[in-house]
Amino acid sequence: MSIKVAVIGAGSVGFTRNVCRDILTVPELQDTRFHFTDLNQHNLDMVTQLVTRDFQSSKMPATVSSTVERREALDGADYVLSFVRVGGLEAFQHDIDIPLKYGVDQCVGDTLGPGGIMYAQRGIPVLLDFCKDIREVAAYDCLFLNYSNPMAMLTWACNQYGGVNTIGLCHGVQGGHSQISRAIEAWAKAHELIGPEDKVTKKDVHIICAGINHQTWYIQVRWRGMDMVPHLLEAFELVEDFRKTEKVRIDVLRRFGYYSTESNGHLSEYLPWYRKRASEIMDWIDLGSWINGETGGYLRVCTEGRRWFEHDFPNWMTADPLTFEPEKRGEEHASYIIEGLETGRVYRGHFNVVNDSIIANLPPDCIIEAPGYIDANGISMPEVGDLPLGCAAVCNASISVQRLAVEAAVSGDVTMLKQAMLLDPLTAAVCNPPEVWQMADEMLVALAEWLPQYEDAIPAAQERLANSTVLTKEYSGAARIHTKSVEEMSAAKEEMRSVVAESDKAKERPAAV
Repeated sequence: MSIKVAVIGAGSVGFTRNVCRDILTVPELQDTRFHFTDLNQHNLDMVTQLVTRDFQSSKMPATVSSTVERREALDGADYVLSFVRVGGLEAFQHDIDIPLKYGVDQCVGDTLGPGGIMYAQRGIPVLLDFCKDIREVAAYDCLFLNYSNPMAMLTWACNQYGGVNTIGLCHGVQGGHSQISRAIEAWAKAHELIGPEDKVTKKDVHIICAGINHQTWYIQVRWRGMDMVPHLLEAFELVEDFRKTEKVRIDVLRRFGYYSTESNGHLSEYLPWYRKRASEIMDWIDLGSWINGETGGYLRVCTEGRRWFEHDFPNWMTADPLTFEPEKRGEEHASYIIEGLETGRVYRGHFNVVNDSIIANLPPDCIIEAPGYIDANGISMPEVGDLPLGCAAVCNASISVQRLAVEAAVSGDVTMLKQAMLLDPLTAAVCNPPEVWQMADEMLVALAEWLPQYEDAIPAAQERLANSTVLTKEYSGAARIHTKSVEEMSAAKEEMRSVVAESDKAKERPAAV
């Protein structure tokens, strides 16, 4: 009997299409039954048409069906994948724009900060509904693979309150691994350990990476049997474009001794030091790609991508379909996890799971990201031990915010929500307590339609806003770039098509203008 894979939020074309391709590169999985579901029938129909054409052109036995009825898609599912963004781009706009009025300048705003905290308030009730449906209609041992952000908070809620075995998946570790390999190559050439034409690839560099999602640390890096951690700062400073694009990550490496997984822009908004003064933000970021620190960069590229996909969809249907050769397989963990569980082949990846003392000096109930092994027996997570103290301290600051935000989302407790924002590192570096309280009220009111747990609290928030004396300012951010129209994007149509097709929208995008 073929397996059934349900995809919630399947209207996300990059993730959905690529994960289907990855699964079907495994010979034993080529008769998989995919069931897509999404709130947006239009987006769902477009993605379903594309994936169906991919399958048919390659004569795959796999099937795909789609429905806006979630329980129908989940019925009997062996695996469930979530790609949802609750509130869509409309809500995401508020996550970025309202904090700017209070001086909080976010690049992404989907993991921590006011944006990430409110994203969790929208997402957690919805994912707990997913969990309820999975418990009631999916296969008894169904595995929930969550790709939705804020990764740690959503995965925490699903495991603690959803009653469903949930693993959070992210590609940040793989991206940083590639960068480290490139830096070691430059270092090895500078020290004449390899020839000028020799390459160092990820297969040559062995890593252990541990921490929390988007703040995971490469605590062990070995190349040719050598411990490379002491040499990484020198190695990264040898690569000219890293010196330009990864200023925050290199500075954190300089001060903490370990490289962090997440991009320059992401990392800059999780810490209190790099985006606290508008006049200094440009010292730490680069605008060659949004992910290096652009204000609201991810919102812009997602908005442009959605506009372009809507406009360009007829051309997608006449372009070459995807093929399913093993060399086309991507690096997203989902297909390898499913392959390991179904075939017994061992896969080593980095997964977001309940800590349960895997990392000894992080709380046992939090969600950590650490190395694990998948085979027919399930997932095995070796003990990492202690993180270096400085790295653990950075993670623990974020974990405290996450815990408060999760509990606020489940209970609808406004005070706890505001405490989460007050303790958020970037917000605390910029705002005083009255500003945080008002910002939270303003976000509650603006996002009310996606926050059912706060329904009774919204009128009081509106009243407080009406009587507030806290001043805000018109501030578009230190590094905001214009969001292009379809007409403006048409000059780079092939580049735009590549951006939309990628699950990681930082891999390829037209140059900033």
